[in-house]
Amino acid sequence: MSRIAIVLRHDDTIHLGNLEPVLLEHGYDVRYVDTMREDVSVLDPHAADLVVVLGGEMGVYEADRFPALLDEIALLESRLTAGRPVFGVCLGAQLIATALGATVYRGPTNEIGYRSVEPTEAGADSPVRHIAGVPVFQWHSDTFDLPEGVTRLAGSPQYGNEAFSIGNWALAVQFHPEVTEEMHEVWLAASEAEVAAEGFDPAGLRLERERYSEGMQGASRAMFSEWLAGLDR
Repeated sequence: MSRIAIVLRHDDTIHLGNLEPVLLEHGYDVRYVDTMREDVSVLDPHAADLVVVLGGEMGVYEADRFPALLDEIALLESRLTAGRPVFGVCLGAQLIATALGATVYRGPTNEIGYRSVEPTEAGADSPVRHIAGVPVFQWHSDTFDLPEGVTRLAGSPQYGNEAFSIGNWALAVQFHPEVTEEMHEVWLAASEAEVAAEGFDPAGLRLERERYSEGMQGASRAMFSEWLAGLDR
């Protein structure tokens, strides 16, 4: 019997990308929940074998505009208290941090592009070790305080908290390990004016993709596969 992975998605263009084949390889039946259109409050927080929380353009602190975020936080609070597996990306990591009692807020820079994220000593002994020396894709301007009781796994010069875990069953990453070349182009084409206004060169970002995308996707798939395998131990 397949295991169930519930994927909380905030935007149709921000999906599992290169991580979906990894879930399928590990025997998961992937079921998306589009949180901006579906009622998250009716979900059983504990029913799925895994909950994946993806990124989004909104901030955790914008729950007045996006009330579904409160339902996601409530689901995560219940699931994390029960020690049930959770994986979060970008906004997903920030929602996990919020559910664990930490604060999410605007960071020092709007970070867009492939950047180095280095594992901590603990991270070097975790699945996050696969991204060591491999530039990973970033698109965020928010950050979070490290929640109590978690293990910090990675950081960067701009953002100290790039990944954290609880045991082998909860993993949150600020960067975007899921991004394929196709996703990168869709995001960039849809936001080219914003990207330029922030001082980034869209052509330069595409050159970065040509240089770093293949290596990042391999590293991110290895990271996610090792983490999923650890859930069985």
